[in-house]
Amino acid sequence: MASQILSTLPLEGKVAIVTGASRGIGAGIALELARRGAKVTLVYTSPKSGKLAEEIASKITSLNNGSGSTIVQVDLKQIDAPEKIVRATTEAFGDKIDILVNNAGVLYGKSLSETTADDYAAIFDVNVRAPLLMTKAVLPHLRAPGRIINMSSVGARACFPRMSLYAASKAAIEGMTRSLAQELGDEGHTVNAVAPGPTESEMLDNVPKDVIEGQLKITAVEHRVGTTDDIARIVAWLCGEDSKWVSGQTISASGGFLML
Repeated sequence: MASQILSTLPLEGKVAIVTGASRGIGAGIALELARRGAKVTLVYTSPKSGKLAEEIASKITSLNNGSGSTIVQVDLKQIDAPEKIVRATTEAFGDKIDILVNNAGVLYGKSLSETTADDYAAIFDVNVRAPLLMTKAVLPHLRAPGRIINMSSVGARACFPRMSLYAASKAAIEGMTRSLAQELGDEGHTVNAVAPGPTESEMLDNVPKDVIEGQLKITAVEHRVGTTDDIARIVAWLCGEDSKWVSGQTISASGGFLML
């Protein structure tokens, strides 16, 4: 077969939703998808993040490459949040959606003796239930071959004290990813997870410093924390045509800290 010329905008014409898109890894992912031509729904929760979301939208506009964005504020702990996000997306960009990045998440550490049932709900409602319901809401609009990427963490498999609820939520995401990959594969959709190691973000401030230092000692590549760009490029690759034969996988985006 004759080789095809690769487009400089491999996601041109695609519509994407990125949750937790106002800052950190989510903002980096949203910008990278837009750089590759996608129109992106930027989802954020906290009212104080509105200005940050507007700044990301402004950066996308300045790309001037045919991409675009719309902003949605919702609380992902609410059952009806996914439907609101999908409705806003279809109103802005039309009925079809191509990419869903379930990036939003919460993290905090407590010992078992301090952990309550409310803590369980606070983490699992956002880290597990919201991605499940987001995928369900997107599915009727998902244009084949759709791409769903769930953000996991090296914490799903590495063992850190005081992180049992967070670790359990990310392990649940990886199990969900594999099951949904099997369920949605008939239509050509792929479902994968990306598991960052320590990455420059506000969430990293919630991780004990001794835990981070221990991770960096055994991180193969330069013994450094990751950047949002490191993670965003991996996610964007999974959103494109080149990854069409990859599904049900968890990719360790950790510089070799966690080798699966």
